[in-house]
Amino acid sequence: MHAMQYEITLPADYDMGIIRDRVATRGHLLDAFPGLGIKAYLMRERGEDSPVSQYAPLYLWTTPEGMNSFLWGPGFQGIVQDFGRPEVQHWTGLSYEEGPASAALPRSATRLRSPMPPSAAPADVVGAALEESRRLAKAPGAVATALAADPRHWELLHFTLWEHPAPQEAGDRYEVLHLSRPERERLGTGRQW
Repeated sequence: MHAMQYEITLPADYDMGIIRDRVATRGHLLDAFPGLGIKAYLMRERGEDSPVSQYAPLYLWTTPEGMNSFLWGPGFQGIVQDFGRPEVQHWTGLSYEEGPASAALPRSATRLRSPMPPSAAPADVVGAALEESRRLAKAPGAVATALAADPRHWELLHFTLWEHPAPQEAGDRYEVLHLSRPERERLGTGRQW
């Protein structure tokens, strides 16, 4: 599994209805995309829960070929043409778990990016993060949760989809506008090594 996300930060007065319409008319285009486990079309608006307005889709890829096909194909080129070329962040997958609400369509998502302390052994940090992912996966309303790592920057990514409004925990909260899940079953379950 590979996790990938780009964030398009928009002006404070940007009409987020444009993003909603974009996803409503184009979101289905990846519903059968080869190599894609999940694409969560995420948005957050400046206000109580967010300091910025953003369109920030997050992808869980089952194959690097799928990710590459998207990045170098027409789908991503539409983003580049409309918003400029965003920085694409990516992490290697560590675990994926379905939650008790796995059959539900998610309404919200949480994302927590956290650095691995330089003084800690990476395996110990990942072990503790796996336990946290298992806890999140069992939480009421959890649809699915994923854990990934960026070993270049020694950063962890916790990502969870929720069937209800996102809990008030550490990290960023998003509204899920659409969920493409053509190869969700191929993401595997549990630890990825």
